[in-house]
Amino acid sequence: MPTCPDGHQSSSTDFCDTCGMRIEGAPAAPPAPASGSAAPAGGASSSGESCPVCGSDRTGMFCEVCGYDFAAGTPAAPVDPANVFGGQPDPGPDPLGPVGVEPVTSPQTGPSGTGFATPDPGLQPQPQPDPGAANGWGATVSADRAYFDSVVEAGGPDAASIEFPAYCPERRFSLSGQEMRIGRRSPSRGLEPEIDLAGPPTDPGISHLHAVLIAQPDGTWSVLDPGSSNGTQVNGNEIVTGVPYPLHQGDRVCIGAWTVLTIAAPA
Repeated sequence: MPTCPDGHQSSSTDFCDTCGMRIEGAPAAPPAPASGSAAPAGGASSSGESCPVCGSDRTGMFCEVCGYDFAAGTPAAPVDPANVFGGQPDPGPDPLGPVGVEPVTSPQTGPSGTGFATPDPGLQPQPQPDPGAANGWGATVSADRAYFDSVVEAGGPDAASIEFPAYCPERRFSLSGQEMRIGRRSPSRGLEPEIDLAGPPTDPGISHLHAVLIAQPDGTWSVLDPGSSNGTQVNGNEIVTGVPYPLHQGDRVCIGAWTVLTIAAPA
């Protein structure tokens, strides 16, 4: 569709339907007729009068260049952009966006200015506290001669053949997580206890899963014997199988033939 110098689209190819300006490339107006000849059709005049606005020769009731109204003596009326669309107001941008495209809503801006909404902390999954993590609890494992002598004195099918180790270095373990298993690792059984006492030297009286240290909700720890072959003692008293026994600073958990775990609790 042709466009006039002011940007209006026109169905006519010579003059704009809106403002009357000549459209670029349109044929020039026919020359004014000689004196005494008939006036152009439509009542147009070719008297040699010039448009007072743009200086173009008058060929009709309106200036063909700027649309000046010779009869009223006024310039062409300014075009109302609101009426360009067939006499209807410009509806503005489509609120639904282009056809086939879902409307996009702007995210809220978070404190960092990234343009992304700040997650509501109340809607996020909160990590559960680890009652045994970084609370100062620990256990020192050593070979105790007095405990070994009491085991030998109590007798048993293998007591006479067991010898106290000549050297057994102390090992220290920090208590963390929900539980810590005490025993000897067994790849064939898939056992990897957190407190592995496989040695050397190896205490023959320790089961592969001998006891379990369990973290309590109040931050303390307890010990449980799940059913070891030789039982578990706390401060010289054998505990009941399957029943957690609370632990305190300095408690001695005795297992096997000579192994003692000394519990360290925070002050």
